[in-house]
Amino acid sequence: MSTTAMEERPAVDTSKFRMLHTMIRVFDLDKSIDFYTRHLGMKLLRRTDYESGRFTLAFVGYGDESANTVIELTHNWDQAEPYTIGSGYGHMAIGVPDIYATCAGMEAEGVKIPRPPGPMKHGGSVIAFIEDPDGYKVELIEKK
Repeated sequence: MSTTAMEERPAVDTSKFRMLHTMIRVFDLDKSIDFYTRHLGMKLLRRTDYESGRFTLAFVGYGDESANTVIELTHNWDQAEPYTIGSGYGHMAIGVPDIYATCAGMEAEGVKIPRPPGPMKHGGSVIAFIEDPDGYKVELIEKK
């Protein structure tokens, strides 16, 4: 994209747009809610069953949806096997004040930590990767 094209204003005023949520499909909703609330300190903001569609939506996050981006956990009742993550999904990222203590506590609770905390190879950030019950990667970034 040329500099001129990047400087052009979009046809629609996007100045009041904001990210609302990220949706992931989860196999065991209770396990996922426990993971995001207990291990990552989020709150269960709302949970709604859709009987006619045979699914449940649960929203978790660090604050009210009116001002914060949240995660939508979608549980399809008739899903017989865990989902495959695919090759397109990367990760979500959460800032934590003490990454080493955070990971030590999670490890003691059985949370999978495929990339233990430590400095990035190509930067100064201290990061770790954990996995939720469905195998979704969550990057922890130390923010003091």
